[in-house]
Amino acid sequence: MFENMETRDWYKLIAIAFVILAILFLNIWFINDHISSNPEKMTDYHLRDEDIAKIRNTAVAGLFYPADIYQLERDIDGYLEMSAPKLGRRPHIMVVPHAGYMYSAEVAAKAYQQLLPFKNKIKNVLILGPAHRVAVKGIALSSADFFKTPLGNVATNKELTQKLSNLPMFKYNDKAHKNEHSLEVQLPFLQKTLKNFNIVPMLYGQVKPEDLAAALLPFLQDNKTLLVVSADLSHYLDDELAKKTDANTAKMVYEGKLLDEHQSCGATGINTAILLAKAEGLRPFLLDMANSGDVSGDAASVVGYASWVFAGGEVPKPKLSKLEQQIENMESFIKHNKVELLKIAKRSLLKAVEKKQYTPNRKDYSNAIFNKGATFVTLTKKGELRGCMGSLLHNKAVAIDLADNVFAAANEDDRFSPLQKEELQQTTLSVSFLSDYEQIDFLNEDDLLSKIVPNLDGLILRDGDRQGLFLPSVWKQLPTPKEFLSNLKIKAGLSPSYWSPKMKIYKFRTVEIHENEL
Repeated sequence: MFENMETRDWYKLIAIAFVILAILFLNIWFINDHISSNPEKMTDYHLRDEDIAKIRNTAVAGLFYPADIYQLERDIDGYLEMSAPKLGRRPHIMVVPHAGYMYSAEVAAKAYQQLLPFKNKIKNVLILGPAHRVAVKGIALSSADFFKTPLGNVATNKELTQKLSNLPMFKYNDKAHKNEHSLEVQLPFLQKTLKNFNIVPMLYGQVKPEDLAAALLPFLQDNKTLLVVSADLSHYLDDELAKKTDANTAKMVYEGKLLDEHQSCGATGINTAILLAKAEGLRPFLLDMANSGDVSGDAASVVGYASWVFAGGEVPKPKLSKLEQQIENMESFIKHNKVELLKIAKRSLLKAVEKKQYTPNRKDYSNAIFNKGATFVTLTKKGELRGCMGSLLHNKAVAIDLADNVFAAANEDDRFSPLQKEELQQTTLSVSFLSDYEQIDFLNEDDLLSKIVPNLDGLILRDGDRQGLFLPSVWKQLPTPKEFLSNLKIKAGLSPSYWSPKMKIYKFRTVEIHENEL
């Protein structure tokens, strides 16, 4: 019986223990959910910015431009330090591209540089771009308080946005802004070129530029306001056709003619800028033009980019560098003497295939072409190099130097056998007239690369008894400064990675003529 009682007591103890544990668990749950306190005091309570502000987060950081703040700052600083025309006039409207920075940032930077002298005067920036991801009827406004970038938050102008929202074509549409890149890529440049500004982000879809210009005109008349129009040019044409199309677009902008939709991913925005410029008496200044093929090397399908600033008043002609002045003089020389120079080249080539040299006689030609000069003659056969020879120094009459170099290109280029008479019909001739040389001072290879101007500079490399020369035309095959310099080293008999502080680099520029111009 004692054992039975002990067993019953044991069961009671277990039951009591279970009840106590259940009550304890319920109390802990209640305390954690309803009673326990945070470490902060209510007397210290304040709202965080993210609690009270509506922020439009980045959508294309790390895709269209660097997401890392330090890399982004370095990149934009580098773009803004590149040479660009200095207009000396306050921009009221800008047109800039909206592609990935590796393709279009250099073009955009030429416009953004113009803001630096006015960084404390521009307070409101209306940013207008096409909506790529969401169909929009009219203009999509943003209700966000801030647009975020890796460089920080950019405040929106709520007052101006509200005023616009009262107009028929303007509607709040945050969905259109959420993943859009055409406005976002402009913000880091604005952050690096302006102080204490805010923005009014606007994405357009179906809207007439005449209506949009009329709506924005009263806002643009405030001298503290800037309009930034985000627009690329032609899309997916081959390089040659793209350049012709975009050149025609630039001509139309200059003449104040409205564009067709196929001319630009942003034609509505550009047309709005043209109409506003007319209303305000502003002039367009084309600062740069390029296409994606200049970077990618793919000439089969490219996207075009350009940057314009619309400003008032006459712009002083920028002072030319020594090389730029020489090129301007040489272009005038070629313009007035091209016919005679090409005749000399053709006559010399006809003699050269007979292994005879042609010597121009003063009595047969204008006196000017016997001024001293230096030429390079290039022969091509079915598009392939067939001979190239030239002079480095201006120590001979241009007419004589040209005739001698035609003969040398046909007969003395060690890479090829002498040109034969039967090859003439398949052979074309071009002539490069060289400026003087200007030595480039540099600290290291990166510094040197930053001082080479693609598509304009020819280079001469000298290191001891090693020497190599590339004409500016070589940029067509080697489009980046790194490639250009590395292959120039190879031509001089050096390793592509070779570096010596004793190496000397000289730059020059050329004016070219071709036999089909006769």
